[in-house]
Amino acid sequence: MAEHVADRLAVLHGLRLKGFAETDAVAALTGMSSQPCAYQLCAAESEGLVLHREGRMSGWMLTPAGRAEVAKLLAAELDACGRRATVEDAYRRFLAVNGDFLALCTDWQMIDEHTLNDHADPHYDAAVIVRLGLLDDQVQPVCCDLGEARGRFGGYGPRLAEARQKVQDGATDWFTKPMIESYHTIWFELHEDLLATLAIERSREAG
Repeated sequence: MAEHVADRLAVLHGLRLKGFAETDAVAALTGMSSQPCAYQLCAAESEGLVLHREGRMSGWMLTPAGRAEVAKLLAAELDACGRRATVEDAYRRFLAVNGDFLALCTDWQMIDEHTLNDHADPHYDAAVIVRLGLLDDQVQPVCCDLGEARGRFGGYGPRLAEARQKVQDGATDWFTKPMIESYHTIWFELHEDLLATLAIERSREAG
């Protein structure tokens, strides 16, 4: 894939994963510097693929045409690399533990269906954190295989491991807190990346 097409895909796909973000956030996700990222976003804006909203929260977002362009570029990338079967297998393995992770997040937030977890019981929290470690051990090989198939997947394993370590070190916001690189945030992003790469609609995933 030509460099300019690869940069275009990186930026548009990064925005697809973020949903709504400023240039620096998209650049950080893609590993690009701000200037070439801004260039790609402005070029995409001129083509009607993205738009920038101003206000209390400002940022870029994909248009429907932009989402279609991302889907086209992702399909071309996957076909060109010849690793579709590897990504599909990794997705199935990810999905096999996704339900366990969602249940784990619920258990972190709720003692039972009627009782919020106020994190006053260190033994309860410690048991949930142990389970997070075991689940991370299961998903790391999936991330490794994905990274070998497509380089852009390569960051998920280290990012998850870093969030896990922070939680285990006592910085428990890094378990499920939104708007930071929490374990849940990264997991959700990986899930969305797999869905986008394989052109699977989240609403139809169970089928």
